[in-house]
Amino acid sequence: MFSKSCEYGLRAVLFIAQQRDKDTKVSMTTISEEINSPQAFTAKILQKLTRTDIVKAVKGPYGGFTIEPEMMDTKLSEIVTILDGDSIYKGCALGLKQCDANSPCPLHFKFIEIRDNLQEMLETTSIKSVVNDLSLESIILKR
Repeated sequence: MFSKSCEYGLRAVLFIAQQRDKDTKVSMTTISEEINSPQAFTAKILQKLTRTDIVKAVKGPYGGFTIEPEMMDTKLSEIVTILDGDSIYKGCALGLKQCDANSPCPLHFKFIEIRDNLQEMLETTSIKSVVNDLSLESIILKR
């Protein structure tokens, strides 16, 4: 349902947030390795997230990426919107360009409920709640 950049972006934010509890800044290389994403691709994603202040980039020998305390309340929906826009809440389950109540695809009416539930979950779930709900050892961000 999410684009690859959105998947990696969500993973990166959650990994950085997890490390924030340890009061450390995380390097691009470490993030890329921990979320199993190509480094150049991860850099572009983090650049977007930095421009929108979701994550903070600190330059220098002790630099890296971190999340400011007030950004821990950011809802996952904000990250999805930054990286993918709102098409996930409007798109067709089968990827058809024309799919609505007047000319539905075979899955249209069943998929509406799934989209609505996904949107509600993303809009009510913060970065902090995801990190706090799981023990740090149980968060899996790569396979």
